Amino acid sequence: MRHAADDTPAPEQATDGRPPGRAGTGVPPLSGFTVGVTAARRAEELGALLERRGAEVVHAPALRIVPLADDSELLDATRELTSRPPDIAVATTAIGFRGWIEAAEGWGLGEELLARLGEVELLARGPKVRGAIRAAGLRERWSPASESMAEVLERLLERGVDGLRVAVQLHGEPLPGFTESLRAAGAEVLGIPVYRWMPPEDLTPVDRLIDATVARTLDAVTFTSAPAAASLLRRAGERGLREELLAALRGDVLAACVGPVTAVPLEAEDVPVAHPERFRLGPLVQLLCTELPGRTRALDVAGHRLEIRGHAALVDGELRPVPPAGMALLRALARRPGHVVSRADLLRALPGTGSDEHAVESAMTRLRAALGTPRLIHTVVKRGYRLAYDPG
Repeated sequence: MRHAADDTPAPEQATDGRPPGRAGTGVPPLSGFTVGVTAARRAEELGALLERRGAEVVHAPALRIVPLADDSELLDATRELTSRPPDIAVATTAIGFRGWIEAAEGWGLGEELLARLGEVELLARGPKVRGAIRAAGLRERWSPASESMAEVLERLLERGVDGLRVAVQLHGEPLPGFTESLRAAGAEVLGIPVYRWMPPEDLTPVDRLIDATVARTLDAVTFTSAPAAASLLRRAGERGLREELLAALRGDVLAACVGPVTAVPLEAEDVPVAHPERFRLGPLVQLLCTELPGRTRALDVAGHRLEIRGHAALVDGELRPVPPAGMALLRALARRPGHVVSRADLLRALPGTGSDEHAVESAMTRLRAALGTPRLIHTVVKRGYRLAYDPG
């Protein structure tokens, strides 16, 4: 089992080139899709990766990070560690370890902290944090090849921790399975709360993201930490929209997580979650490049290939942006390709149009113009409209 810190996405390597779009087209794979980003850290990097692949991005950080220099809990934990040094210290993330040292220097505790860490049995979760330890002039005693907190735990339990004091550098998320196992084995555990999460000061972007998810105007929402997922659900509950949000995530809107630990709050609510095998931003974006086009329906219509995406359509591999009302009509027609859909049924598919069937005609005119090929949709006099479906 991987623990919470394992889902923290590591910095990406040099770009591996833009992935191809749907076979036979020059369209980026996420063109026509809208993706929500809930990350607080590295949100701009994730957004840029998505936009390079054609996506429209809605950024709404579900959490904010308490600045280390202002974090009284971290200051108290640092003072406790320096005044009463542990026997063992576990460093879990490079950015967290570096930030901790920098914050301690700002408090005038830097030299004392480094001196104490140099005296203890220092373990590093993986190569990145090992590099941060060595850059600080320290030397780790051991580091697993797997970057897994489970392997670190196994190592500690095998060597025995009964009666020992173990300091664990946290990273925004608690490590309950890790710390509880150490305590059960007789250790005294001191958590070092590097990067605590708090609700965002401005909830407006989060509320807009929730509304867009409920309205199905987003195609996917990405999560890079379990607290962000829990925070989004909590905010939806405060607004009385929790069940509506869960219904959208269980159906039309893809929940994409950077790793399995991040997915836990969503899976606890029976939300199906997709995550890459490697817990990094690049593989998360690659996952979306496969999953979202794979969820679309491609139809042969009037001798053309039509693929319906979130806010656009592909017609013979060419991206054709479509207004929201037109997309509502197109989806209604595509649910029964080749069959006549009445104006009354199409009117019900249009949001907020009342009982005026002329709204259907106006939206249909704009839809045909957006598609660039009017004969994809046939008018059936006095009955309605239908997609000119080629079932063969």
